[in-house]
Amino acid sequence: MTIRAKLYAALAVTVAGLLVTAGVGIWGMSRLGDRFDEVQRASEAQALALQLKFDVTDFNGWQTAYGYDNGQSRPVFLQSVARFRADFARARRQLTRPQEQRALDEIESAFDDFMELDDQAFAALQAGRTDEVKRLFLGPELENFGRAATAAQRLAAYEAARVTAQDRAFKDARKDALRLLVAVSVIAALLVVILLITANDLAKAAETTLERRPPAG
Repeated sequence: MTIRAKLYAALAVTVAGLLVTAGVGIWGMSRLGDRFDEVQRASEAQALALQLKFDVTDFNGWQTAYGYDNGQSRPVFLQSVARFRADFARARRQLTRPQEQRALDEIESAFDDFMELDDQAFAALQAGRTDEVKRLFLGPELENFGRAATAAQRLAAYEAARVTAQDRAFKDARKDALRLLVAVSVIAALLVVILLITANDLAKAAETTLERRPPAG
C-alpha cells in the first residue's frame, strides 16, 4: 500500500468514527426528547386527574351549602357542576388508557346518580321539605359522592404512578445516552490519535524514502 493510500485509509477511519459519534449524539438527544415528551404528557394527565378530584369535592361541598342556606348557594353549585362536566369531557378525550377509562366510567356513573338525586333534593327544598333534603344529602348523596371521590382518587394515584415511571425512564435514558456518548467519544479520540501517529509515521517514511533516493544528475 502506498503512503497516500495509507493516509487516505487513516483519514477515512477517523471521519467514520466522528460521524458515528455525531450519529450517537443525535440519536441520544432524540431519545431523550421522546422520553421528555412522555413525562410531560404524564404530568398533564396527572394535573387533569387532580382537577377532577377537586371538582368532585367542590360540587359536593356546594350542594351541602345550598341545602343549609335554603338554596342561595345553588347557582354556585351549578357553576361547579359545569366546571366538572367540562373537565370530565376533556378527560374522556385525553385519558384513553383502559385503567383511566374504567375510573372515568365509575366517576360518571356516580355523578349521574348524584345529579338525579340532586334534582329530587332541590324539588324537596323548594317544597319546604327540609327533612327530606337532609335525608338525601346525608344518606344516598354521600354514598354517591364517596363513589365518585374514590374513583377520582384511584385515577389520580394511577396518573401519579405514571409520572414517577416516566420520570425514572427519562433519567435512565439520559444516563444511557451519556454513557454511550462518552464511549464513542473516547473511540473517536483514539482514532484521531491513531491518525496523527499514522500521519507522523508516514511522514517519516516519506522522508526516509527521499533520503535514500540517489541525487539527480
